[in-house]
Amino acid sequence: MTVIGITGPSGAGKGALSSLLNQKYGFPVIDADKVYHTLVSAPSDCLEEIKAYYGESVIDSNGALDRRALGKLVLGEENREKLELLNKITHKYVVSEILQQLSSLRERNSVCVIDAPLLIEADLCRECDFTVSVIADKGLRAERIAKRDGISIDAALKRINSQKCDEFYIKNTDYTLENNSSVDDLASAVCKILSERRVFS
Repeated sequence: MTVIGITGPSGAGKGALSSLLNQKYGFPVIDADKVYHTLVSAPSDCLEEIKAYYGESVIDSNGALDRRALGKLVLGEENREKLELLNKITHKYVVSEILQQLSSLRERNSVCVIDAPLLIEADLCRECDFTVSVIADKGLRAERIAKRDGISIDAALKRINSQKCDEFYIKNTDYTLENNSSVDDLASAVCKILSERRVFS
């Protein structure tokens, strides 16, 4: 099975590319964000470890993770160490679940996509045949994040500034796509990559 890894900073368009690959080509997608949300929405070892480090204030009335409360603690340049700790806590749980899903998909698919913001940091690249990063202009990313998550542009920029720069993704992936225009342009660019890698041969 050919495994395609997709990564990039928030608001750049990882989700758009994954959706395109799923809808246009039928490739199943393992979404690391969805895996994470599942792990922290119900009782789990991952949630308990987060609560142990960050306290009850990050748990909502239903016993699930309060993502906004946690975000206030870990986002921003001044909280980089707290964010790194959160990633260290969650990586092992998310990666374990992704590997389980990947093993299951291998039995019945010729191509699979892993969509993971921390694909590189979690060393999931080793599971991929090739990797693609999606980047975009910071201002455009901030607009997308603000619209998607219902937050202010300033809050979106704070989130962006706590993440890796574009050069990190360019250096550590096989291909880089700039997503500053239309979905059609993104589709055309990824089609060239699929052809180059002979995914359909």
